Amino acid sequence: MSEPIKTNRRGKVLEVTMDRPKANAIDAATSRIMSDIFSEFRDDPEMRSAILTAAGEKFFCPGWDLKAAAAGEAPDSDYGVGGFGGLQELPNLGKPVVAAVNGLAFGGGFEIMISCDIIIAAEHATFALPELRSGIIADAATIKLPRRIPYHVAMEMLFTGRVIDTEEAKHWGLINEIVPADKLMERAREVADLLASGPPLVYAAIKEVDRETSHLPVQEAFDILNNRKLPTIAKLYSSEDQLEGAKAFAEKRDPVWKGR
Repeated sequence: MSEPIKTNRRGKVLEVTMDRPKANAIDAATSRIMSDIFSEFRDDPEMRSAILTAAGEKFFCPGWDLKAAAAGEAPDSDYGVGGFGGLQELPNLGKPVVAAVNGLAFGGGFEIMISCDIIIAAEHATFALPELRSGIIADAATIKLPRRIPYHVAMEMLFTGRVIDTEEAKHWGLINEIVPADKLMERAREVADLLASGPPLVYAAIKEVDRETSHLPVQEAFDILNNRKLPTIAKLYSSEDQLEGAKAFAEKRDPVWKGR
């Protein structure tokens, strides 16, 4: 049997492809593989950005493998340190991840998608949260979605499981771009390459600030930021890269980021 998750290191970009025919559904074992892959990506200083996509033209990911569920796999199985799909709960991931959505993204597949930082979707992609029909909740989406889009739109998706297309998803800010299917990976690679050429310490700081302050009043967030209470902020403002950025600006040249 072929590996359910394929990886390709392309320069400083890691490409991760879900490949579990027929629909790229994820069981606990596959999720643990994804957790290991994204943990290694997080900890590898040579890798600067990642793309998550899937094999085929119809399915990105429909979420939890219900055949595994019917065989006895519990909803609270061990999905690995990153949670379901390897990304949703992965601690201290300070690098950008681009989702290249090549088709249907339902349930847990939708939740993995919105765990990425930038989302590019093929024109024919569709999105839904149908968990209620299986007698469970879309746990990660129930936490995240009302914080991302208008409350009433999020509740409608969670309560009804209705399918939305790319145009509606973009309207609500769920995805960044819509592209023809044959241009999907080309565009995802353009974005990932741009991110890989950027300042890694800044990305890590941005992501930590968002994680640690999004629930706080604005002034409390500013106090944390201005007093350098976050490790990534303290590291950034005492780094070679911060000085390099200033020098490059003064010398009218492109900066050379070292991540230190």
